[in-house]
Amino acid sequence: MMRFRSLRPPSPARSSALAILGPGVAIGLGLAVSRRSLVGATSLCLLAVVVAAAFGGRRSGFVASVVAFLGLNFFFTEPYHTLNVARGADVIALFVFLVVSVLVGTLLTRAIEERESAERRVAETAFLDRITSRLISGERLEDALGEFARDLVAMFELNRCEITTGAGREEIVARSKEFTSSADGPRLEVPIRSDGSLVAVRPAGGAPFGSVERSFLQALAAQAGLALERVALDEEVRSARVDAEGNRLRAALFSSVTHDLRTPLASIKASASGLLDPSVAYTPSQREEVLRTIVEESDRLNRLVANLMDLARMRAGALVPAREPVWIGDLVNAVLARMRRRLEGFVVRVNIRPDVPPVDSDPMQIDQVLTNILENAVRFSTPGSEIAVSAARWHGTVQLKIADRGPGIPPADREKVFEEFYRRDAGAGRGGSGLGLAIARAIVLAHGGRIWIEGAAVSGAVFVIELPVAAEEARGAQGGSG
Repeated sequence: MMRFRSLRPPSPARSSALAILGPGVAIGLGLAVSRRSLVGATSLCLLAVVVAAAFGGRRSGFVASVVAFLGLNFFFTEPYHTLNVARGADVIALFVFLVVSVLVGTLLTRAIEERESAERRVAETAFLDRITSRLISGERLEDALGEFARDLVAMFELNRCEITTGAGREEIVARSKEFTSSADGPRLEVPIRSDGSLVAVRPAGGAPFGSVERSFLQALAAQAGLALERVALDEEVRSARVDAEGNRLRAALFSSVTHDLRTPLASIKASASGLLDPSVAYTPSQREEVLRTIVEESDRLNRLVANLMDLARMRAGALVPAREPVWIGDLVNAVLARMRRRLEGFVVRVNIRPDVPPVDSDPMQIDQVLTNILENAVRFSTPGSEIAVSAARWHGTVQLKIADRGPGIPPADREKVFEEFYRRDAGAGRGGSGLGLAIARAIVLAHGGRIWIEGAAVSGAVFVIELPVAAEEARGAQGGSG
């Protein structure tokens, strides 16, 4: 973690000590080596000026140059121990030393300042990037801003830091949990956008905030404001997308309800009205046919309502299966028996291998999966064609296949048919709400299985359902293999 202590100007006491003691030590060493060697003493004084400029700043280097100039004049030029200079060559040497030492000290301090400034900019950029990444990463704003405040406490050696922002919604207040003192000292408050602020407080007796620190904190606040603005905009975009998706689903649901509910209701009403009309005489067989129509349309209406309810459960994340070991053959036989009238006119072939183990499933939900797929097969197959149902064990799972002899599904549409409200040949009068296959996939995925479509060898489509084997059967198979 970068700290800003090194960027504060040196204390006046240190600068004064370096400016006076450095040249004094250099003069003393020069006198100890040779009382007459102006060249040697000049080299030592130049070194003292460099040290003073490097560790005491520009002003310290300048003062050290003047002190060294006077010391060389006083101790190393004739007449000694006076500020008079007897020889012109010594005058030139002294002034050359003064100019060179001032230039060296100035250039050195400028190079050090530029290096520190470059290092500070690199550290600032890295810190800003890290803070911005956390703010827009999707992490809770309270946590991201709290970490931001704790980083500032460590960076600026603060007593506490507090960040307040509305973030486009309710007010959020993040406070650091690190305290270096029980009392507050210098305080700095920087605004964040129009609805927040960053408050930095040093311990009692701490140094005031310098211009560099103020500038950096202002840059941090501005960057945090931009990141929070982006977070607010992202939330607005997500909300708009949710609203648009909700509108699309409501429109699709309205279209489905107005079309698919109206048809069975109209049939039921027409059949019931005919039975109640005393002017219409029905033979026993006709009456039975009308009653059968009412029952079939009621079942159709019931399935549509069930699909809509299951869609709502899917949206709410409540489609949780109550699993138990179930033999797939029992499920297939129960569904075929219940759909006997719907399957009249089709040749249904069932091939369940005897070694198929029980699957870990919710019987009611898998029953609905089979019903939805078989209804899809009936809807798109030609009467008199074959519908084949088969099941076999496959690598720790049970694969159930339902094949029809309909027109088939092009490879490009085999994923789309599992989308909500997607209907192929919507204008062909085959009915359907576009929900059955979407709900079937959701149920299978909730069971930890898979469902997909393959092309048939001749014509039609093959729906493949893969369900996990019941836990006890899976353990028995592993024990047997061992």
